Amino acid sequence: MKTDLRKRILVTDLKKAKQAKLWPRIAKELERSTKNLTQINISKIQKNIRDDEIALVPGKVLSLGNMEKKLTIAAYNFSEAALEKINKNGKAILIEELLKQNPKGNKVRIIKWKHQKFLIRWLS
Repeated sequence: MKTDLRKRILVTDLKKAKQAKLWPRIAKELERSTKNLTQINISKIQKNIRDDEIALVPGKVLSLGNMEKKLTIAAYNFSEAALEKINKNGKAILIEELLKQNPKGNKVRIIKWKHQKFLIRWLS
């Protein structure tokens, strides 16, 4: 995390946010090198998120799959194709926006890959 100013500012803001346990955890995830950040497809998110939840991806959302549910997905980064697909039916926001809109982290589900196993964490 040497040169990415946006990431450094976001990690600092997340560490300061003490309203919910999930923010320091997301900060820790984002402190890893960019090549080790989570990359996950829309299809995996859609399968594992309920309609009333917000999906939080501490990495990049990719465009494989179709967006059929009306979901809100927050991530550090999105591919252009993923942004188009998500914004047709749902809402794509950056983690910075989610932190401002929902500082308590209500109904947020963290989605990431770890050691080739798909992990979902429910924190509220």
